[in-house]
Amino acid sequence: MRLHTLELQAFGPFAGTETVDFDRLGDGGVFLIHGPTGAGKTSVLDAVCFALYGRVPGAREAARSPRSNHAPPDRRPEVRLEATIGGRRLHITRSPPWERPKKRGSGTTEEKARVTVTELVEGQWRGLTSRPDEAGQLVSDILGLSLPQFCQIVLLPQGEFARFLRSGSQERRESLERIFNTGVFTRVEEWLAERARALGREANEAENSAIRVADLIAEVGRAARPDHEGTGGLHALGPWAAEVASVTAATARDAERVSDTLATERDRARAALDEARALAEQQQRHADAARRHAELTEAAAARRALDTELADADRAARVVPLLRTEEYRRARLDKADQDATERLHLVEGLLPDGEEATADRLRAAERERRDEIARLEQLRGDADRLAELTTGVTELDTRARTAGEELERVRLRTTELPEQRSGLVAELEEARSRTGAREAVAEALDTARKRAEAAAERTRLDRELTEARKNSVEAVDAAQAATDTLLDIRTRRIDGMAGELAASLAEGGPCPVCGSTQHPNPAAGDAERPSHDDEERARIAADTARDRRTEAENLVTSLVERHAAAEAAAAGMTEEEARAEVDSRQEALDRVDAADAEVAGLVERLAEVDSQLELARSREGELSRELAELEERRAASEREVTRLTETIDAARGSDPDLAARITRLAGEADLLAAAVQAVEQRETAAEEARDAEREARRSEWEAGFADAAAVWAADRDDEQRAELHERARAHDDEMAAVRAVLTDPELTAAAERPAPDLDGLSAVFEAAERRAEHALSWRDRLTQRASRLTALRSELDEALASSGPARERHTVAEGLARLAAGTSADNRQNVRLSAYVLAAKLERVVAAANDRLATMSGGRYELRHTVDKAAGDRSRSGGGLGLRVLDAWTGQERDPATLSGGETFVASLALALGLGDVASAEAGGADMDTLFIDEGFGTLDADTLEEVLDVLDKLRDGGRAVGVVSHVGDLRARITTRLTVRKTAAGSHLEQTG
Repeated sequence: MRLHTLELQAFGPFAGTETVDFDRLGDGGVFLIHGPTGAGKTSVLDAVCFALYGRVPGAREAARSPRSNHAPPDRRPEVRLEATIGGRRLHITRSPPWERPKKRGSGTTEEKARVTVTELVEGQWRGLTSRPDEAGQLVSDILGLSLPQFCQIVLLPQGEFARFLRSGSQERRESLERIFNTGVFTRVEEWLAERARALGREANEAENSAIRVADLIAEVGRAARPDHEGTGGLHALGPWAAEVASVTAATARDAERVSDTLATERDRARAALDEARALAEQQQRHADAARRHAELTEAAAARRALDTELADADRAARVVPLLRTEEYRRARLDKADQDATERLHLVEGLLPDGEEATADRLRAAERERRDEIARLEQLRGDADRLAELTTGVTELDTRARTAGEELERVRLRTTELPEQRSGLVAELEEARSRTGAREAVAEALDTARKRAEAAAERTRLDRELTEARKNSVEAVDAAQAATDTLLDIRTRRIDGMAGELAASLAEGGPCPVCGSTQHPNPAAGDAERPSHDDEERARIAADTARDRRTEAENLVTSLVERHAAAEAAAAGMTEEEARAEVDSRQEALDRVDAADAEVAGLVERLAEVDSQLELARSREGELSRELAELEERRAASEREVTRLTETIDAARGSDPDLAARITRLAGEADLLAAAVQAVEQRETAAEEARDAEREARRSEWEAGFADAAAVWAADRDDEQRAELHERARAHDDEMAAVRAVLTDPELTAAAERPAPDLDGLSAVFEAAERRAEHALSWRDRLTQRASRLTALRSELDEALASSGPARERHTVAEGLARLAAGTSADNRQNVRLSAYVLAAKLERVVAAANDRLATMSGGRYELRHTVDKAAGDRSRSGGGLGLRVLDAWTGQERDPATLSGGETFVASLALALGLGDVASAEAGGADMDTLFIDEGFGTLDADTLEEVLDVLDKLRDGGRAVGVVSHVGDLRARITTRLTVRKTAAGSHLEQTG
């Protein structure tokens, strides 16, 4: 596959339309994609993936749409890619779903995803498909790679291609299965294992079913089941079941004859007992009625007293309401008398001496005061007018004094302002001479600030990088120590495995190794041997340490690249030099800004002086006219004040003013009115109390009571009267019931007969019932047992007929499953089928990787594929997928995790390139003429970087183009063909050079 051109519009950080000419970039073989962090270098690779597959790799796939946030709302996001894939020239145009503004009205509407794929055939472009699902499948079919495989082979993403080198066998297995599509072998293993388990369950179920039926026959027939493990096996159970069923059926027939005889004797004894119990019950009812009749006869006097009490209560009920009314009227009279006394006391001084305080005299005094109040109310307007005029005169004096003082100040101001204006004009001319071009000064300050920020960032990254490198060394040591601990525990556990297996044996249970249920001499084992939990804890600790090591090394790589970018941005300046340059540029900008601000201030002050002068001259005339008007208004107000004062003094009398006199007279009138009302209410209450007393006495005499006390004594409330009625009714009802029982002929005849012997008859019945129940229970048990045994014999015959063929099928399937799973003795390497296939793939990958690793490492390192399981692998799934690194300088093999950051990058790059070569061949031998490597070069020293670039140069043999994505400054000098990504506030832009 070779890329020709790529066009991006409103995609990722690119707001407009950007074009990448891969043909021109690939002419030099190796080209560089660089730019600041976040500018969009990786977005160029995302656009290639999106055009081909309609998706982007990694975590960015979670975004709903890759549309640029910098683009105008109505600009469609779109990617156009022209490439040669499998010898076919294709042009792909693809748009993601996005929200565009509605053509009518406000709001947005969703545009669906679109794609168009055309092919150049005989000089003309012909359409292939416009369906998104078909387009992705078409590209996958022609290219022979899925998106994950494409990213593993063509786009070596940031930090991802080192993960395969450092991963465990299980993770490596998952990656290889995804790239080489060997999951079918895993599914074969799983199908064989599941098939063997299913057939084993069927065979066990068939045998267990026969044994369960035999156990039921033994339980029902009360006979011991023969041992199916001995001579004859399961087939010996058939004759035994037939014998047990025949004996049980004969015994059941004998029990039936005995039970019928005993049941007849039980029925005769029950009939005699029931007749005696009925007679005894009738005799007891007659005796109880006679006793209760005597008791009720003795209580006749109490019954008559209830009627008398109820009659007295009915008479008192007619008198009690009148007594309550009498008490209420007396209480109202007492209250009215008290109120009248209090009110008359308050008006004692308001009547002339010697006059009686009658209702008529009090009412006349009230009218006199209300009439005078009406006359005084007419003079309230004059009093308010007098107050307003007095206040107005004072205000006029104040305003005249204020206006005179302001007039003096305004006249002084009109003489001072012309002198100030002349001085401001001279200052303005001088300040204008100091202003200059601000834009150039501001631009220089912005450049200096960016250098200072980069220098500060470089200093901070120096500290962080030192600390990160220290932490990385500690993490590598800790990971190696944890791995050594795990290997030691696993070795000790394997050495003591016999004792561990022996500890799990149970008497009669099968041995997990040989299957025997006999354990004559189990191994003892070392008491201090590690357990499975110890091994699991050590494995978890090793995995955690390995993850921390990876995180620490990745952090070092990231910091190195960021440090290089900061060094380039600082332009060689130290942090102090950069800050000094910022201060110098800031002072120059401050001087320009100060001069501009001074000119603006002076212009504003000059305009303000002109305005103040005009206002002062206008105000001088206004104040002169205002003083004349105020003097005239004050003289007229003083004359009116004198006239109103004489009228009001005559009307208020001895009171301070009109309001005080009106308030006093109104209060006295209210007291007199209240006293009149209290006297009249007292007279009314006295009359009502006399009427109530006469009515209560008349009612007592008519009801036959001597006085009120007798009425209250006979009174009963509703609840008490209901209780008396209930007691009387209960006595009468019980007497009638007792008499009905005593006159019943049947009970009278039963009372005359002798008492039956219930105890004797009960003893006879209980003995007969026990014998009959025992016989019937015995008969039923034997009958049910015989019937159940007949059914169980049929079930046993069916189970025995199906168990043999099921066991034979399981034996064949289990042998195949164990062979594929690597647990069979016929599998000499104990490697699973899927792992065996993947190991062959990995051997080819390692061979291809070593061709390049020898050059990039100066002949020091070589990758080794091992068939041994990696440390921490507890299953056979990772067998055959181990990787080691041979160090030619020491002659020792090393774990890939012990490599430094740069060494890891070199080994990972070689392994990724080898993986791409093998995967390309597996995909049908398609040539991958365009390859991208995203970051990682910042961890290399100069010599190693040169060797890596030499290897990359060799990749272009045959026309292959290699794109390197990096921040490293040395690469810009080494690789002249570049694609630069520039970041701005309005979106990123692409520039091609070389």
